[in-house]
This record gives sequence, C-alpha cells and structure tokens, in this order.
Amino acid sequence: MGRILYDTATTANGFIADEENSLAWLFAVENGDTPDDALLPSGATVLVEGSTTYEWVLAESDILAHPERWTQFHGGRPTFVFTTRDLPRPAGADIRFVRGPVASVLPDIREAAGDGDVWIVGGGDLAGQFLDVGALDEIAVSVAPVFLTGGAPLLPRRLESDRLRLVSAEAVGQFARLVYRVGSAAG
Repeated sequence: MGRILYDTATTANGFIADEENSLAWLFAVENGDTPDDALLPSGATVLVEGSTTYEWVLAESDILAHPERWTQFHGGRPTFVFTTRDLPRPAGADIRFVRGPVASVLPDIREAAGDGDVWIVGGGDLAGQFLDVGALDEIAVSVAPVFLTGGAPLLPRRLESDRLRLVSAEAVGQFARLVYRVGSAAG
C-alpha cells in the first residue's frame, strides 16, 4: 500500500489560493507556471481533489472545450473529486465524483491506488479531513516568495511538531521545498 501525500504550493504566510480562489500569485513567481518535475509526486497513481480545485482546473485550462488538456496534468490516473454537487466531466477522463466523509471513501481510493501513492492535490480542508482520520502520511509544500492578505489556508488544522518530522528541505528555483512525514496522534 502506498502513501497518502498532500503536495501543494503555498505562499510564505500559508495560503494556497487568494480570496478569489486564484493562483495568479503562483504563476507570477519565476517557474511558478511550469514547476520542475521534481516538485510533483512521481509515484502517485490516484489523485484526490475537492470541488473548488476541480472547478478551477476545468476553468483555468478550458478543459470542457478541450478535454485532451485533462491528461496534461492528470494523465490517465483516476481522480476522486469530493463534492456535494453535480459537476461536469471532461470526455475520456477517469473522474470519480464522491460524496460523504473521507473515511467512507478511503477504501475505494486505496483500492484504486494499488501499491501507488495517493496525491491530495487540493484543497487544504480536504487534506485536513484525511489528517483527521489518520490517513495522511506526508505533507510536501513548495513555499513561494509571496505574501497574501487572505485566502484559502494551507491546512486549516492544528498540527504540532510532535507529529511532524522533516524529511527534506531544499531550494528549487524561487521555492523552498519542505517535506514532512506525518506521525500518529498521541493518545
């Protein structure tokens, strides 16, 4: 069984999107629109997204009009989208819309991943729900030299140092890449 990873870019003050759910701040950073392949989880066989992230991806790349663009990022990997609404699906994409708590969908996600990793692409609250049920193994953040006044927080949960172990820290262009292993909750 692979790991469950939350891997994302963030501002230096901990936002993954601005107040309008925009990532323009990220794309303005040198190489922010074309991340180094080393910044993306190579062993991920399944992706997980919240509906806000999913809708942003569809709109940003005009995927409904150009469904072939879906594979530029997602490849042929199954993508689980947590939503409470009916959402459009690009032609040919392996998208599995799911409802309910993470714990109830987790067995299906793990089965789809096989021995590969599960990449939580976004958002922060969804990653927090995986953390809440003890199913988050690693947090990797690429910290951009940007400060925002508000927006979507990186991880809207309290997670203290007794549960995090730094695996690596490196400079990748303008980004500080931090990878933490997540341990079990005490108690």
